Amino acid sequence: MHGNAPHGDGEAVELTPEQRRLLRRNGAAVAARTRELLPDGFVVGSEVVESSAGVEATVAVRPPGGSVVSAGFSLSETDECDALAREIAAGAALEAKNTPSRHDPAAR
Repeated sequence: MHGNAPHGDGEAVELTPEQRRLLRRNGAAVAARTRELLPDGFVVGSEVVESSAGVEATVAVRPPGGSVVSAGFSLSETDECDALAREIAAGAALEAKNTPSRHDPAAR
């Protein structure tokens, strides 16, 4: 659960169409900023998803090596877009750095 998300009572919060558009737009903004922070080879995408916790925007990064790094955020957290992008980019860069290249020669 996110610290200031309004779904602490177990009920999913319904968003208006305008709120969904805003969440989608902010997710795209975080993805675009994340893309700017990373070199070529990192694939970045965003989507709006519904879960038992409510509606969230999710930004995911597939580094050139390693596992996908993703983060979700609610409408109440969208004022932190630049900070979110930096955290996601840092996580993806760390994942790529800690994963041996697929093109490393095999041991002999």
